Amino acid sequence: MFEKVLIANREEIAVRIIQSCTELGIETVAVYSDADEDAKHVRLADEAYHIGSSKATESYLNQEALLEAARKANVDAVHPGYGFLAENESFAANVEESEFVWIGPPSDVMADFGEKTKAREIMADAAVPIVPGTTEPVTSVEEVEAFAAEHGYPVAIKADGGGGGRGLKVVQEPNEIESKLQEAIREGEAYFDNPNVYLERFLENPRHIEVQIIGDEHGNVRHLGERDCSIQRRQQKLVEESPAPGLDAETRAALCDAARRGAASADYVNAGTVEFLYEDGEFYFIEVNARIQVEHTVTEELTGIDLVKWQLRVAAGEELPFSQDDIEPRGAAMEFRLNAEDPDNDFTPLPGTLSSYEPPRGIGVRVDDGVDEGDSIAPFYDSMFAKLIVTGEDRAEAIARGKRALEETTIEGIPTTIPFHQQLLEEEGFIANEHTTKYVEQELLDE
Repeated sequence: MFEKVLIANREEIAVRIIQSCTELGIETVAVYSDADEDAKHVRLADEAYHIGSSKATESYLNQEALLEAARKANVDAVHPGYGFLAENESFAANVEESEFVWIGPPSDVMADFGEKTKAREIMADAAVPIVPGTTEPVTSVEEVEAFAAEHGYPVAIKADGGGGGRGLKVVQEPNEIESKLQEAIREGEAYFDNPNVYLERFLENPRHIEVQIIGDEHGNVRHLGERDCSIQRRQQKLVEESPAPGLDAETRAALCDAARRGAASADYVNAGTVEFLYEDGEFYFIEVNARIQVEHTVTEELTGIDLVKWQLRVAAGEELPFSQDDIEPRGAAMEFRLNAEDPDNDFTPLPGTLSSYEPPRGIGVRVDDGVDEGDSIAPFYDSMFAKLIVTGEDRAEAIARGKRALEETTIEGIPTTIPFHQQLLEEEGFIANEHTTKYVEQELLDE
């Protein structure tokens, strides 16, 4: 096992990694920008190194500064967390080529799954259902017209390196093709340094369901069950839960096995998530997130498996000791993202200082956070500062426990998404499992 690990990230996920490292007897090294000099992850780590100014491009996205900090600290390995450089194959490759171990999927696997057309090819070859679309980049209006003639409107034009809704344009009718094609190309180049785009039949009212996977260097790949992430706004997830409500046992088994099979076919190692859209009883692969995810906590609560510890163990060469049959998720869990945002004002981020912060407690309640009372939420990064996870014997108990935990939470000094979550848990459509990825914008925000 490693003796010392550098965490190339900040706040909540950095704290989470520090906790698992500490339990494994691993020393931890934090990094920080000007804005994070007194941050919780810095206070908790054994060592900490300044890597630049508050701008992410000059600190947490500065590969050389991160590698230099790793050299100064004389670490064994680098954990990227999620966000920032976690899915950047060039950073992964630079770490792999250095004296440090990369705690994540191999850079070549990340590169394959980072290109959506290549990912679709991999999954199609593994007999995983994919949304009808192209596996080669498209460049002309005529190609889009031909695709629409075969599959109908709407058509999704998607950036090859896209994610989070960026580089995604939906064509509703023929006269939109040229402008939407150029917009998707421009966004792909600007955000992902990749102008290639591809086409998919646009599913108008799907569920978003993902499967947690983990693989080792010995050829073992396991799935740890699925999560429903349909409660989202502008492709940004707000609430996640497991098991995905409404799936019958046969569909759940097929979905999870497809994820495991597809990842195994690509020699996947370490933690990751295979993402699907589900509509009218059918599921379709959309992408792989080659990293730990925000909502990994939901799976941990139901399986009892510490995913961050297994990221470390797998990267150190250990073999997964559990078979697929050994994994038996139990109960139901939900995660609520706590963001410094005003849900009544278009979810506008409003950073500030936590003048009061009292998280909830009690049976079936877990809080992962990157702050303590008196800390400030910086305006330079993502607005999420904590996650509230609740578990119950079934979905009804998880919802009831979520209501109780949200009510018990006291936060002053900043607006938060707690009122949104409280509203959601009273919604008949959500309680009755009638929600899709459009539910928030079509039902809640229209009210």
